[in-house]
Amino acid sequence: ETHGITFRIQISVKELLDTDVLLKLLFHLPVNYPSTLPDISVNSDQLTRAQCMDVKDKLLEQAKMHLSEPMVHDLILWIQQHLKYVIKQSATVCNEKTTLSKGTSTEDGIWMLLLHLDHMRAKAKYIKTVEKWASDLRLTGRLMFMGKIILILLQGDKSNIKEYLILQKTSKVDVDSSGKKCKEKMISVLCETKVQSQHKRFQMFEVKEYSTLDELQKEFETAGLATLFSEFVPPLLK
Repeated sequence: ETHGITFRIQISVKELLDTDVLLKLLFHLPVNYPSTLPDISVNSDQLTRAQCMDVKDKLLEQAKMHLSEPMVHDLILWIQQHLKYVIKQSATVCNEKTTLSKGTSTEDGIWMLLLHLDHMRAKAKYIKTVEKWASDLRLTGRLMFMGKIILILLQGDKSNIKEYLILQKTSKVDVDSSGKKCKEKMISVLCETKVQSQHKRFQMFEVKEYSTLDELQKEFETAGLATLFSEFVPPLLK
């Protein structure tokens, strides 16, 4: 295995606002875990997206304290004991975050991801899922169709880009030839890099269809991504 392993855990945390909170945790353990931190994704129907992101950040902080030793079990015990305090803290800092300039970002800066999909059988459902993930993770960019070419171009915080990739690879987003739900196995990461000064920031996430390669090229050029286009897109036509 060159990609490590990914697994989901669901835990119920009691005594938070007099209700049970069901946390859905996804851990991706890289091959050199525990020398390398796991990727963590947090979801819960009872928490807001911002609160889930705060829980994830706190879990990663704890993970750093356990580097080079097995940590998943310890992380689960920790969040069961501390979720109430994480949520309270999240509420108090929320107002501070909203007053910050929209231009500020994490220390990793804004990153960009270009993905190539081989096909979409359940196109409408697939598009809706990608739009929801982009919205939840505050990612902007394009889902682009040109002939048989399908590209996803995303911009956002590095940690959110990583979380999107985990969702894309581990969720049942499409259907197979028999109509059963299936995970995306025919996906290629063409480029993952930090957004540079010459790159234009997308203001929203849009789904667009292009009738010619020239139209698609102009989309990239307008965003200051002509080099990205010439390096990765023409080879897909061969």
